Amino acid sequence: MSLLVLDIGSSSVRALLYDESARPIPGAVARRAHSFTTWADGTSIADAVHLRTLTEACIDEVLAHPAAGAIQAVGMATFVGNLVGLDAVGQAATPVYTYADTRCAAVLETLREQIDLEDTHQRTGCPHYTAYHPAKLRWLAEQGIRAAQWSDIGSYCYRAWFGRQVPCSYSVAAWSGLLNREALTWDAEWLSLLGHTPDDLPPLADYTTAQTGLASAYAARWPVLKDVPFLLAVGDGAAANIGSGAVGPGQAALTIGTTAALRIIRTEALPPVPAGCWSYRVDAKRHLIGGATNEGGSTIAWVRETFKVPEDAEAQLVTRPADSHGLTFLPFLTGERSPGYRAEASGTLHGLRAATTPLDVLQAAMEGVALRLAAIAESLGNDFAQVFAGGGALQASTVWAQICANALDQPLALLSEAETTARGVALLALEAVRPEAVVAQLPTTRILPDSAAVQIMRQARARQAELYARLYG
Repeated sequence: MSLLVLDIGSSSVRALLYDESARPIPGAVARRAHSFTTWADGTSIADAVHLRTLTEACIDEVLAHPAAGAIQAVGMATFVGNLVGLDAVGQAATPVYTYADTRCAAVLETLREQIDLEDTHQRTGCPHYTAYHPAKLRWLAEQGIRAAQWSDIGSYCYRAWFGRQVPCSYSVAAWSGLLNREALTWDAEWLSLLGHTPDDLPPLADYTTAQTGLASAYAARWPVLKDVPFLLAVGDGAAANIGSGAVGPGQAALTIGTTAALRIIRTEALPPVPAGCWSYRVDAKRHLIGGATNEGGSTIAWVRETFKVPEDAEAQLVTRPADSHGLTFLPFLTGERSPGYRAEASGTLHGLRAATTPLDVLQAAMEGVALRLAAIAESLGNDFAQVFAGGGALQASTVWAQICANALDQPLALLSEAETTARGVALLALEAVRPEAVVAQLPTTRILPDSAAVQIMRQARARQAELYARLYG
């Protein structure tokens, strides 16, 4: 038995094969890189046809692997907060508007006066922010941009492959800001305010609502998949939590890749959404609660390039005491998401002296990002039995992992496996088609907080909070 996993990410599209224990099959991976089109006015878009074509090319390639003959299910994860307009026959009529497109910022402020912010937050799980669909749909209407239906990239691909309308999963819908998290329907209050009806969006279903029977052209292209169940797409963050192993009570997933996030899974009927956080969905029974930041590995990459950080910086940082640089860094190079959601916020480096070095700035940046994650942890209750830590940027720097352990005052279980999103899709597919399957937890390296550094980082966090309050109230 094998599982085909499709991952449409923000920088690449991949197809991978996993076995019946959710282990990657050696050599069974295909990847195509892509990037969003971004402009200074806040534009951040992608081409839907191009993304679908890249995904199809990855499928073509991975199906040449010998294990492809035993595929029993297909699962998908996508970058979420994406919106694409379709015409009457399901063809893409607009670009894909991504979560990073901020051109609706002015509309966001107008809508703010027309809603109850706290009620909307609790009802949909999403704060009022440019990453979500309400402001985008109003802005698109004001620009005269229409569509027969507004969809997401996963549902669009499935519609092309199956030749019919396919539901959007609760997981993907939860990232739109338009899902009523109690009723699991498109939110009537938002739709009424925006002048839309449920028919303007795809139908909703759980990710386990499998689709079979590829359209004739794709059945001929991929005969091995003709009658294989395709599970609905899920949000990449939800898949990453499942893949990391952070699925039980008190378990959290800390991820630092290009950006960063801290998330927990809750199974209560309708847990409240903490201030500064969001509540998405894994599926109908599992809530994904947490916060995400724009800052992460991209911030460190900018510091390394801009300040010409020495190549051996990692080795030098090992011996430096916490917060030894005299700097306070607000790492909002592309605005703030959790917990303050100030899109207009900008990066601030306070405390520069003539003696400040590139290494000082690098350490301040690493600590600055970690302290923002500590603020999210506080919103979540900061009482975790276990924190699974991963993401390419964190796994590349044990120094940064130690800084995060100190900032959170929590031991970290640093994951050895980088592919937590793809693994999560495989695990969700197994839950759907072979629930009796037994899988092992990923190996981890335990990183303990240093008690002296914890105290220093608490003081640094207070200093960062004070600077934030001065600038943004």
